[in-house]
Formats: sequence, structure tokens, C-alpha cells
Amino acid sequence: MQRRPDSTALAISMSIVALVLFDLMGLLIKYLSTDYSAVELSAYRNVFGLVPSVIALWMSTTWRQNGRKLALRQWRLAVWRGVAVTFAQLLFYLSLGLMAFATATTISYSTALFTTALAVPILGERVGLVRWSAVVIGFVGVVMITRPGADAFEWTALLPVGAAALYAFTGVTARLFDADAQTPLVNLYSSATAAVGAIALALVFGGFTQIASLRELGLIALMGAFGGSAVLCLVVSFRMTEPSNLAPFTYFGIPIAFALGWLFFSEAPFDDLLPGALLLVGGGLLIVFRERRMGRASARRASQPAGTAFSRAEVTRPPGRGPRT
Repeated sequence: MQRRPDSTALAISMSIVALVLFDLMGLLIKYLSTDYSAVELSAYRNVFGLVPSVIALWMSTTWRQNGRKLALRQWRLAVWRGVAVTFAQLLFYLSLGLMAFATATTISYSTALFTTALAVPILGERVGLVRWSAVVIGFVGVVMITRPGADAFEWTALLPVGAAALYAFTGVTARLFDADAQTPLVNLYSSATAAVGAIALALVFGGFTQIASLRELGLIALMGAFGGSAVLCLVVSFRMTEPSNLAPFTYFGIPIAFALGWLFFSEAPFDDLLPGALLLVGGGLLIVFRERRMGRASARRASQPAGTAFSRAEVTRPPGRGPRT
């Protein structure tokens, strides 16, 4: 996808708007989960999610220049990513219905840690001491939040951890696509697969509950609109600046989720989140800043005369979190 002239401030603003929209979507999922199963809500979300995927593809200058072709050489990889998204959503939506809103959301931010760890076996990337230390720090934070072995531990705390791992898998495997593969087309394939997969799971696990009222139909539509608009905001923001400029602001979603959980559900899980959340965020930010530094070093080497080549493993990538789609 062609990137427009850099406009970092506006891109950051749009990415924060996306975080708010994702949290509002999660808020509605938690509210609706009393009457609808997680797999039903995932199906509704994915059907609505096709709309921004189509819009993003239609907005792509590169796609239009290439004759608006819908064929994708690595379509199997895109389909497998869609399958991973389906189960990631199922786990995360289940956690929203069973846990405090801020707690489930915060744990899901461990995606950046899984992304760094999975890049080693999947991409053959070399991860140095600094980033491995960041991963360990972050996972210590996750352990402090989930508290395995403690009397207060509940298996539901593992749901957002599993979701984070699957979201990280989708992020890492995105780098396996050909260099000329168009991002919006890849996303459309994955979104369509996730929609079909979620509908199939819903039918297997008892079908769809009858929507009780126009109000609930409106809330379901709003849930999908929030999620779809958030994806579109992210796509646009990534076209306006480098991903590494946006990554540090991802963690603004945690205080936003805490505020929304307190306002709408009277939840204030300070004891559950602190100090584990600080370690999780600290580990994630350390990965972000380390990779930004590596990216600048790689850019300097690339600007030097031929003969100063660098390996693929040294090129920066945004750790991201695989937004809560």
C-alpha cells in the first residue's frame, strides 16, 4: 500500500481514536455477553468487519494501479491467519465476559512479548539480550496479574493470554507474505476467513440466539461499527507515518480501558493489575524503543555504499499488539 506524506501527529491521533473505539467495542461485548455467547458476538463482529476491509482495499492506490485484482498468491497463509484471528477473538471475548474489563484488556497487551518470542522460530529472527530481557520482564508482569498457584487464581486469566499469543501469531506471519502483497487484500482474505470461521463455530456451538429487541440489534450493530471503524483508523494511520512512531502510544489503551470499566461496570481492579501491569507495559515499551534504535541503525547502514548489507533480522518491525479485533 502506498504511504502518504508523513503526518505523524495526525497519525498518532487517529491511532488513539482507534484504541478508544476498540475499547468501546470491548465494552459492548462485555455488556452483551450476558445474553449472547462469545462465538456469536465474534461472528457479528467479523461480518461487520468485512465493511472496513473492503473500504481499505478500495482506498488502496496500489490495488487500483494493479488492475484491482483479487487473486492472492499466498492465499493459504492469509486463510490460516484468519483462522487464528477467529480463535483469538473467541478467547478474548470470553475473557471480557468472565473477567474485569481492564484486567482482560491489560493482559491482552502481552501480544508484543509473544511477537518478539515467536519471531525466532517462525522468521528465524535474532533476538538479542535486551529484547529477551524485555520479554522476561513483561511476562513476569503477566504472571503477577494472573497469579498462577495463588488461591485467587482462576483459569479464565489464561484466556486473554491465549488470545494475545494468537494475535501475535497473525502479526508475525504477516511478514511471510511477498514484498508486493497488498496489505488491504491480505486483510480482506483474513477477515473473510474469520467471518466464515466464526459463523461456523457459532452454528456448531448451538447456533444464534434470537435478538430480543431493536435496542439490542442496535448495540450489536454499534459493536461492529466501533470495531470496523477502529480497523479503518489504524489502516489510515499506518499509511501516514512509520509504524514505529505509533507503537509507543498503543499502551494508552490500558488507562482508557480502566476508566471505561470503572465508569460502566464499577470495576477498579487496582490490586489485580499493580504492579504487574507496569512490568508488562515496561517490557513492551523496552521492545519498542530497542527496535526503533535498531531501525535507525539499519537505515544508516542502508544509506552507506554497497557492501554494507544487513540481514533481514536486523530490520525493525512494529511489535504491536494485534489490536482487539
